[in-house]
Amino acid sequence: MKNTLFEAYNLSGTSLSNRVVMAPMTRSRAPSDVADTMTALYYTQRATAGLIVTEGTPVSREGQGYLFNPGIYSDDQIAGWKLTTDSVHAVGGRIFAQLWHVGRLSHPSIQEGGKLPVSPSSRKAEGAKAFGYDENGLPALIDTPAPRQLNTDEIPRLVEDFARAAENAIAAGFDGVEIHAANGYLFEQFLNPGVNDRTDKYAADTLGNRLRFTLEVIDAVTTRIGANRTGIRLSPYGQIFDMPVYPEINETYLALAAEIGKRELAYLHLMNQSGFSRADGKVEGSAENGFFELMRGMKSPLNATALVLAGGLTRDLATEMIEGGEIDLAGFGANFISNPDLVARMQNGLPLAEPDRETFYGGDSKGYVDYPPYGA
Repeated sequence: MKNTLFEAYNLSGTSLSNRVVMAPMTRSRAPSDVADTMTALYYTQRATAGLIVTEGTPVSREGQGYLFNPGIYSDDQIAGWKLTTDSVHAVGGRIFAQLWHVGRLSHPSIQEGGKLPVSPSSRKAEGAKAFGYDENGLPALIDTPAPRQLNTDEIPRLVEDFARAAENAIAAGFDGVEIHAANGYLFEQFLNPGVNDRTDKYAADTLGNRLRFTLEVIDAVTTRIGANRTGIRLSPYGQIFDMPVYPEINETYLALAAEIGKRELAYLHLMNQSGFSRADGKVEGSAENGFFELMRGMKSPLNATALVLAGGLTRDLATEMIEGGEIDLAGFGANFISNPDLVARMQNGLPLAEPDRETFYGGDSKGYVDYPPYGA
């Protein structure tokens, strides 16, 4: 049986050396919010992945919810990322920038002029934390406040922020972009009727209204850089950052997948945040969890759009799902942190190094670029 996980793949015209995707992971290692030489080294060490998707890169200062994240909205940030993309390309890698706006999951200490975070919702994300400055001016995880609800006439500005960020990413040398519409951030705050309390055309009262903002951003981005260089990440059934499960989940995401398929985006990246895993072809856990059934329904209308799955995958499960036609590409996260040569380790059945979770966020080179390849 072919192990197609390690075979080349044509992603809407972008040639990938294998079907392994390095999933986006926040690392908070950019002191000036600009990608630097250490950023370039980190991604270049991992460039044997068929595709790298960067950490979330804010499309504006307003969209930032965590300190020390390299953005993509200033000239300095474009120049900073250019070093990373040049380095990754020099060793044969491919890299997409993940475009990010956190919405309500921010804090005035990060915002320009100490303003409140903005969101489609007026509701506070209970129990959620931002990575900002505490009362002593020190970096810390701090409670997010209730946001300022966006006015209807402000929303086109957010759409333009994403379109401009996509242009900036191409100018910085990225092969494409991934719209971050997962994990409880801005897009889910529009999509989820348990959070979206609007009463205008972006309200959650109808399917069309729920999808409106996401589709407007997709259309604006693809108009600027092309559908073949645009992906999107979604996390149905994810409940991170106070995102409730709601009865219209399947209807919402099946309709969104159909629209993505019509537009022939490069890929749809699903994040399994449901808290359940798959074994022996079945879903483990509560019968109420429908992530994998929903995933199968979302794949059918995608047409030319590749389906990427991340969350809970092993080499064997990824291989099984690719060979079974359930997914096209397999995303891996934390194992890429501690195994810069993850592709070679999986391909050759070598043991994996365990990541040090204490060094996931913030700090210096320790736990970032000092993990050695196997046998080094």
